[in-house]
Amino acid sequence: MVANALGGLIPLPGPGPNDPRREELVEFEKKKAVIDEKAGSLVRRELWLGLAYLVVQTAGFMRLTFWELTWDVMEPICFYLTSMYFMAGYAFFLRTSKEPSFEGFYRSRLNAKQKKLIKAYNLTSLGTMS
Repeated sequence: MVANALGGLIPLPGPGPNDPRREELVEFEKKKAVIDEKAGSLVRRELWLGLAYLVVQTAGFMRLTFWELTWDVMEPICFYLTSMYFMAGYAFFLRTSKEPSFEGFYRSRLNAKQKKLIKAYNLTSLGTMS
């Protein structure tokens, strides 16, 4: 009750309850919610594909290690591949200034997808909203 009473005394920035721009803001918020949902679904799909890639790669390396080749051949290959993954994580950090974790990667990809969808929907005024 106190907050409502003070809210009536202190003018808040933005459209008031009778402002015609409020409808436009509500419409933008609905479109932003759709964009956020679609971007989240696209990023989750990318992450699932990344998991599938790692599973197939691991299965392939197991096959090569135990049936086709030997550990003496596969050890350097696995070492260099792991080094390349580390370098990719480091490059990700240098480019985005975010930690190279699954959460950091998810947030980075989500922001990129949101920006791409905002441009696709021609809602450039939403670019500053988050």
